[in-house]
Amino acid sequence: MPDDLNFLLQSMAWPLVLLLAWFVGERLHEAARLPRVCSYVAVGLLGGLIDLPGLTGAVPGLPFIANVALSLVLFELGSRIHLRWFRHNPWVLALGLIESVLTFGVVYAVSGLFTLPTDTRLIIAALCVSASPAGILRVANELRSAGQVTERVLHLCAINCLVAVLALQLVVGYWHISTSGDLVLAAFGSVHVLFTSVAAGALLGVLIPVLLRAQRIQERDITLVFALAVVLLTTMAYGLKLSPLLAALTFGIVARERRVHLTNAQRGFGTAGDLLTLFLFVYIASLMDWRNLGGGVLLGLSLIAVRTASKVLCNVAAARLSGSTERKGLLTGLALTPMSAFAILLLEQTHLHGLEPARDVFVALAFMMLLQELLGPLVTQRALNAAAETHVTQE
Repeated sequence: MPDDLNFLLQSMAWPLVLLLAWFVGERLHEAARLPRVCSYVAVGLLGGLIDLPGLTGAVPGLPFIANVALSLVLFELGSRIHLRWFRHNPWVLALGLIESVLTFGVVYAVSGLFTLPTDTRLIIAALCVSASPAGILRVANELRSAGQVTERVLHLCAINCLVAVLALQLVVGYWHISTSGDLVLAAFGSVHVLFTSVAAGALLGVLIPVLLRAQRIQERDITLVFALAVVLLTTMAYGLKLSPLLAALTFGIVARERRVHLTNAQRGFGTAGDLLTLFLFVYIASLMDWRNLGGGVLLGLSLIAVRTASKVLCNVAAARLSGSTERKGLLTGLALTPMSAFAILLLEQTHLHGLEPARDVFVALAFMMLLQELLGPLVTQRALNAAAETHVTQE
């Protein structure tokens, strides 16, 4: 009988926690206008704290579902990127690249003040370059935000994610060289992952629009087609040990360039997208090991401070050059605060691909990830509200 009860609890854990997270998210959003994702994270953290059976254990398939959820978000982010905007205003592209490099450098330098190995510092610096597309896009959609600050935040978020993946692949190559000494194998592995992931995403970005036009699919069915394509891309990336996140972002960018747009009704992939986003944030929070939170408080606070300062200062300094104002530059930098969901899944992928120091990084960054998950979306929400680009009505 106890075994049957334990099996029942394990089977019911995820549906119950997701239902609770949804309920708490709706209530706190109505009562205090808190971003729903903050509540999802809080419930996931609570489930991890009480070690709920079936939630914190190694359940097969959950990492794949989480990657599908984030890949859908990255596809949507890519579908909102205007490459021609970079040609008309190259300062935005330059800003994204310079800010990414500066963030990498200052985080690497500050992490040197702590007793961390070089490999760990490089991985931390690469992860801190990224912003969280799931947190930022979810908050922007929730607020129906549109305007100069919102567009800059989305474009800079995409640049940050691309540079973070590139930097982490270079770190992986460096680690393989330092451990095996095989320069050719290390270089081929990193280049193969980057170019093949981009090629796979670009190929689908060309083929799917052709399929849509050939079949004359109705507007309401486009969401289903793109969702299935993202699942296919994620499955293929898993099988070939590529980066599903990079492939999905490329897929969205190329599809947009092929003149295929997601309408407002399709943004977020509807109810299925809401469910997967809910699962993603609860899952990411449940990965937190509370035993590791106390050891990295000073490191986490230091990294949050320098990362935020880097993004804010770069956006403020380049505001006039890129056709904005210092105030909007400040708000743009603050809105890029979230980073945890993308960084954690990116770190998990590199660990699965053989990067052994990745586990140590997860332990070192536990406290930082906790604060970024809970408070990052709230900072984005306040920044977009201050920019007066939100279009929500009182419910």
